[in-house]
Amino acid sequence: MAPEVAPPFIRIEGVTKRFGTFTAVSSVTLDIRKGEIFALLGGSGCGKTTLLRMLAGFETPTEGRIFIDGQDMTGVPAYERPVHMMFQSYALFPHMTVEKNIGYGLKHERMTEAQRKDRVREMLELVQLTEFAHRKPHQISGGQRQRVALARALARQPKLLLLDEPLAALDKKLREHTQFELMDIQHKTGTTFIVVTHDQEEAMILSNRIAVMDKGEVKQVGSPTEIYEFPNSRFVAGFIGSITFFEGKVASVAGDQAVVDVPDLGGQVTARAVPGTAPGQVLTLALRPEKIAISRARPEGPNAFEGTVDDLGYFGKDSLYKVKLASGKVLSVLSVNARRADERQRVAAWEDRVWLSFEPGAAILLTS
Repeated sequence: MAPEVAPPFIRIEGVTKRFGTFTAVSSVTLDIRKGEIFALLGGSGCGKTTLLRMLAGFETPTEGRIFIDGQDMTGVPAYERPVHMMFQSYALFPHMTVEKNIGYGLKHERMTEAQRKDRVREMLELVQLTEFAHRKPHQISGGQRQRVALARALARQPKLLLLDEPLAALDKKLREHTQFELMDIQHKTGTTFIVVTHDQEEAMILSNRIAVMDKGEVKQVGSPTEIYEFPNSRFVAGFIGSITFFEGKVASVAGDQAVVDVPDLGGQVTARAVPGTAPGQVLTLALRPEKIAISRARPEGPNAFEGTVDDLGYFGKDSLYKVKLASGKVLSVLSVNARRADERQRVAAWEDRVWLSFEPGAAILLTS
């Protein structure tokens, strides 16, 4: 007997939102599990924040329904939903201490004063701000203010926490550090998080699963690995990470491998076939820079192509090579600097002739 599958904690069912003649969200259906960090990822105007606001109850769907923990949210006002939304600005009260900011949302909860104090103390410990309890927001760092806002949101013990670009106000190093703090806090509380972000790396690091959105539609849903390694379309492949596209035509298919004619690469490529791949089919072949090996000598095996180093950049931990092929197409190659070396010991320099190679599984075939 097959095990029972738990119903989704959040069910977004055929939701559409129109503002006049403009459709901000179009027929979105999503299932979100209890206790996961789920990211809505997309560029400006893709509909991700509108979808978040409908979950919070700040906007009403034109069509479709939203369920939270089995309850239909149709007609349920924002203040009655088991949801808290944390805004990008954090919206802290400047005249209140950290402690009072965290406890502000508990004023209308059915709790004794002692219970409120215990909850605030618990939240301060959770976000590691106990020693800053009596400071004002302007007396703490940006990362600490972000944690105060998070503690205030979690103090009311919502079933669902919505985060709209929660780390956008932080600088790069602090953002990277805070991402892991946020994951740790979510793990400790078990609260379901839905995060809206335009930052691909942030979505990849934070979330269990990602929904990639464009023009109000969900283009793909999957784990960070699935989205990155197995994109279902040219749009998703191009939106997540760096990638180079080539037009190709399938020459033959045998088992799980396909041979594809790729004129801009100057020959045939052996790649992992995708369902429906057939001889004569025109498709897109995509290559990520870190999947390509660069060397001065011709490597053994398939998928080896010669080119000239057109440009390069040294980033410390890795180097990026721009290699021009005979067709004039430029292919980006990322090489990890695993050993300390001076400029004379680099793999290649400007205008060097080099060979590029990659495994059949590294080539992504896209039919849409």
